[in-house]
Amino acid sequence: MAVSQYIDYDRLAHFDSEAFQQRSPYPWLNERGLLHDAAFETLRTALPTTECFQRRFGEQRKFGQQSHDRYSLEYSDDLEVAAPWRDFVAELRAAPYQQWLAGMLGTRHFSLTFHWHYTPAGCSVSPHCAAKHKLGSHIFYFNTSADWDASWGGETVILDDEGRFKRRSNPSFSDFSSATASRSIGNYSLLFNRNGNSWHGVRPLTCPKDALRKVFIVVINRVHPVRRLFPQS
Repeated sequence: MAVSQYIDYDRLAHFDSEAFQQRSPYPWLNERGLLHDAAFETLRTALPTTECFQRRFGEQRKFGQQSHDRYSLEYSDDLEVAAPWRDFVAELRAAPYQQWLAGMLGTRHFSLTFHWHYTPAGCSVSPHCAAKHKLGSHIFYFNTSADWDASWGGETVILDDEGRFKRRSNPSFSDFSSATASRSIGNYSLLFNRNGNSWHGVRPLTCPKDALRKVFIVVINRVHPVRRLFPQS
């Protein structure tokens, strides 16, 4: 098994890719400890500050969906960030993590991009499906009980439409047959595989004005041709 400063590959080795692909309403995995606990703390304390983020507020979305208001920062190799984040991205780009993703997603045809999202009080992520160019996302949550209360929200909600809604539509949270909130406080992450009904969102945050929901997202971009090892549901 690979030796890693950040990613716990012994933990990753326990996940069954076929069970992941068969999960309802679409493939998703929300587990604690995919990062070593010490590595999680190192990354959390080295998070970039909002001074270098873009303000993404009030931007019009397709299909009438509500704006996904947030502070956003795209990772690039020339970005001035703390060394632990450069090292973490290097691990995400290395063969062991990419091989694990390939096994879970059933394809090796993808590329990765990375960004941070910080979200303030009152903002939300309205229900939506991931864009067609994405195979999925791996969201790492970086709030802890020291800076976030569970009653404030912040969980990514896995939504089941039972195939009723077109991707180009604008349903509300209450329109879905079921809604499963991910765990997001502490060393948790959420991996999901996009398919035709991969609806998800984040309800409006009720945190104090000085609090921010903080996530780092690995975007898994589709690269053609996609030769899937598992059938797309």
